[in-house]
Amino acid sequence: MSTPAAPNAARETPVPRTVDHDERTVPPVIEVSTLTKRYGDVTAVDDVSFSVEQGTILGVLGPNGAGKTTMLKAMLGLLVPSDGTVRVCGIDVHAHPARAYRRLGATLEGARNVYWRLTVRENLAFFGGLAGENASDPAVRARHDTLLDQLGLLDRADDVVNELSRGMKQKVALACALARDVDVAFLDEPTLGLDVESSVDLRRELRRLADDRGLTVVLTSHDMSVVEDLCDRVLVVNHGRLVADDDVTSLVELFRTSAVRVVVDGPLSAATERTIQSDYTVESWETDGDRTRVLVALEDANDLPALAARFVADGGRLVSVNTVEPDLTEAFLQLTGGEDR
Repeated sequence: MSTPAAPNAARETPVPRTVDHDERTVPPVIEVSTLTKRYGDVTAVDDVSFSVEQGTILGVLGPNGAGKTTMLKAMLGLLVPSDGTVRVCGIDVHAHPARAYRRLGATLEGARNVYWRLTVRENLAFFGGLAGENASDPAVRARHDTLLDQLGLLDRADDVVNELSRGMKQKVALACALARDVDVAFLDEPTLGLDVESSVDLRRELRRLADDRGLTVVLTSHDMSVVEDLCDRVLVVNHGRLVADDDVTSLVELFRTSAVRVVVDGPLSAATERTIQSDYTVESWETDGDRTRVLVALEDANDLPALAARFVADGGRLVSVNTVEPDLTEAFLQLTGGEDR
């Protein structure tokens, strides 16, 4: 696990895995049961339960302050829960932390997980050594070289981390989490600071590790494209509770309504705005000079002519009316009440 005590401080869509959560042929790699964490009168994590199968890439989403970071730290054994249990590969993380840590790696808070005064290779050797690995072992060295090559770091392996760019440091942190032959990787914002090409390469490598080696990945990200492209399954946390647990397609379909974006030139009276806001579900309303842009969710597409008529009632001119397909961002906002809109 790469969590030191004193550290120095063009989109591609992979083919998603199909995970059947009902037909389990092997025990889950992660089992979370009634996990709860309280701080006095505040309940940060509230009775959360779920399990994760081997080879699954699980996304964890939630607004700032929703409790997702507290949940992940409790799952890693970095926080003692008020109630509930967490098992990784059948091992109770809190009862037997040393045994559990041999089976998992983690990258929290990005590049602050690594020692900047050490070289890239020395960081991998250090974090591998925490679990008893010998970096001079030819098999270990070969695995590290393969990982560094896959992450585009092999030619910088002997450079001091402090001399690398922010994106490179992020890659080093990820490499440290994967340096050992772990079963589970917890990755907090793994693409933060990466350019588009590096982000796509990283997604491809995580997908390969999950598919070919059976690596189970739990990741958080504010980049919805990363979650939508990469994750087999998504958990949405809000106010400490689990409010959704499904694959991306199902979450999007759950909120599939006929949404339209209307752009109109000309004045709109306050009375017209109040009427539209009252009679329709208005997701956003933006006014720039005489131009108004409105996003409206329609339960029935047949309501569109009447909606358009409302906009031109004051003599305005319709510039455009476009349908809007729902995506994971919209599903997330709907599930969490739009707190991060």
